[in-house]
Amino acid sequence: MIKKLMVFVFWFAVWCALSYPLSRADIIIGMFTSAFVAYMTIDLSTHVREKALDKKRRPLFDYIKRAAWFLYYVPVFLWECLKANVDVASRVLHPDLPIRPGTVAVKVSLKSDIGLTFLANSITLTPGTTSVDIDKEKGILYVHWIYVRDGYGEDGRRLPVVDKFENILMKVFE
Repeated sequence: MIKKLMVFVFWFAVWCALSYPLSRADIIIGMFTSAFVAYMTIDLSTHVREKALDKKRRPLFDYIKRAAWFLYYVPVFLWECLKANVDVASRVLHPDLPIRPGTVAVKVSLKSDIGLTFLANSITLTPGTTSVDIDKEKGILYVHWIYVRDGYGEDGRRLPVVDKFENILMKVFE
């Protein structure tokens, strides 16, 4: 119960920081939203703690390290998203630019469900790419791409955006 309360307090503090100055309605909506987000993310905090205990590390240090990597991930994701937006917009505005859509099989090293979900959602949120399927047993993520360059196929590890995302997410979730 204490853990659930701590997660709620964390998300409520985030809500308050992002909603400042607060009205009474902001506080009430923030409490409901924070309770919902705490309920949805309680497994994430459990997963991180179990990984920290498995590695015989101090859980607090592990939390801080993973949080730092996640804070690093946010601007990397936003930068890649901005670059992809410019690329897709230029393709729309200049129809003579090549569009070669296709699905690419990308070999991934992430094993945890939450890490794979974050990777797949990050790829889908990046314009021009969509995660289609994950074969967890084989460690393959299928990505539909707006422009498949030559040389990409079963050896999809060379997709730069997947490599960038996966390398950071490994440090957060594995």
